[in-house]
Amino acid sequence: MTAFKEFAHVCSQIENTSSSLEITDMVAEFFRIVDTEELPVVIHFIMGEVFPAWSEEELGIGKGLYYTSLSKVSGLSVDEIKEIVRKTGDIGKTTIEVMKNKSGDQVTFSVFFDDNTQLSIIDVYEALKKIAAINGKGSQNIKMKNLQYIFSKASPQESQYMARLVLEELRIGVGEGIVRDAIALAFDVPAESIERGFMLTNDMGAVGLAAKKGGIEEVEKLNMELNRPIKLMLAQVTPSIKTAIEEMEEAAIEWKFDGARLQVHKDKDKVSIYSRKLENITNSLPDVVSAVKEYVNADTAILDGEAFAVDENGKPKPFQEILKRLRRKYDIEITTRDIPLTVKFFDIMYLNGDYLIDLSLIERRRLLGECVRNSNSITVDQQVVTDDPEIGEKIYSEAIRAGHEGIMIKNPQSPYTPGKRGKNWLKKKPVMETLDLVVIGGEWGYGRRTNFIGSYTLSCYDPDSGNFLPIGKVGTGITDENLVELTGLFSDLIVVESGRDLEFKPEIVFEVAFEEIQKSTNYESGYALRFPRLVSIRDDKSPHEADTISRVDEIYRSQRK
Repeated sequence: MTAFKEFAHVCSQIENTSSSLEITDMVAEFFRIVDTEELPVVIHFIMGEVFPAWSEEELGIGKGLYYTSLSKVSGLSVDEIKEIVRKTGDIGKTTIEVMKNKSGDQVTFSVFFDDNTQLSIIDVYEALKKIAAINGKGSQNIKMKNLQYIFSKASPQESQYMARLVLEELRIGVGEGIVRDAIALAFDVPAESIERGFMLTNDMGAVGLAAKKGGIEEVEKLNMELNRPIKLMLAQVTPSIKTAIEEMEEAAIEWKFDGARLQVHKDKDKVSIYSRKLENITNSLPDVVSAVKEYVNADTAILDGEAFAVDENGKPKPFQEILKRLRRKYDIEITTRDIPLTVKFFDIMYLNGDYLIDLSLIERRRLLGECVRNSNSITVDQQVVTDDPEIGEKIYSEAIRAGHEGIMIKNPQSPYTPGKRGKNWLKKKPVMETLDLVVIGGEWGYGRRTNFIGSYTLSCYDPDSGNFLPIGKVGTGITDENLVELTGLFSDLIVVESGRDLEFKPEIVFEVAFEEIQKSTNYESGYALRFPRLVSIRDDKSPHEADTISRVDEIYRSQRK
């Protein structure tokens, strides 16, 4: 068993290294030396997560609970701990300071251990897994006692990285890209094979384990599984319908609905529904579950679609209305009655034991049409294949008149590539260019906005390092109603507060419109947004689904052309 202190030591080394290649070498070497059964845990830990993205396990530990647990272990008050957080700006460094202050007579659980006992990586994982399983009445107190138990065994350096793991704030600069390359380097498997394995499993730990056990042969055996959601294929914006169709030579065109993306898994009589963020939302959508059971003629299937709601005039309801359905945990019958959903399926990835993602879009659509019977609640989205830009413009106008967002323009011969945003799927909307950006900071407002957060610092995502790179601030487009809602939402995410400046846990995604992207030395991304304006809060997107630095660079270069 590998000691957790070894993991903490590697994290410390990585934090003090700037070269991505050197970091990849360090991570690869660590992957080589850990035991086989430890490797999946180590891979998730080093990416700053305890469980894979598809897992429904959650620690359920907020800052309040963590501070209270740390207070019990150390003897310091919660207010004293918060003051240290304000000074250090980092929960890991705060934990080190607090553990140094742990008094000798402070009662902890360490009396039950031999002094020579070391925490292993598996010890920490099992403790966190146990915490995630605690539910029901009194669960917060039980979680707190379990936190005390594990932290009382940890050295200061171990506590630093354990704290960041518990609060999902590891942030050492290791993202999917570096982990992919490290697995490839460690076990002599092509990076492309690792990437494909990750696409199909949405679990880098499972891919690393396969690579360590059997190299490329085991990795290439990996595939999708029912009831384990995979990342969804993504689209990018096209400025011109004509150009998009001409570049594809022939295009498949569909309406683009302003709804919630759904991934539906049918396993005989069991139906599971996942959101864009891969959260299991089955219980919130009993009407969709019933419709899938009745109208999807397949024993097993994985479907991709969009759910939206319409008013009494047949016009689509605002996106926020749909989110009420997805968020609802109680009185579901009422929201089901008041906000009935229509689901438009437009792709299929798996059918009756056959994996379909490598088939062309046209072939997948044929199979989709054969297994879904259209009804009032679910239907296969209409699609027109054409090489005529005028037909594309006509369909676009029809979609806009009907109150929808625009159109999707797809390459008929393209495979389904989970998690990828490329030129095979393009979207055309009648708005300024937009980016989905993660909010990492903010500033208390002036005048009428006093006591409210008046502006927000935006960042794009770097999948190689796992970091969020600042790209600008937005304060325009925030209504008075938004001021109240957003201030309440972000108050619980404040990590550091210094005067009027705030730093947030990167959790919320904004859709932001802008006039253009400019080069800038003011922000770490190297870019800045000109005239940014808040369009919407993307509750359906996780931070790692935000637009990447490469996407920003691509838009900048297209502007220059």
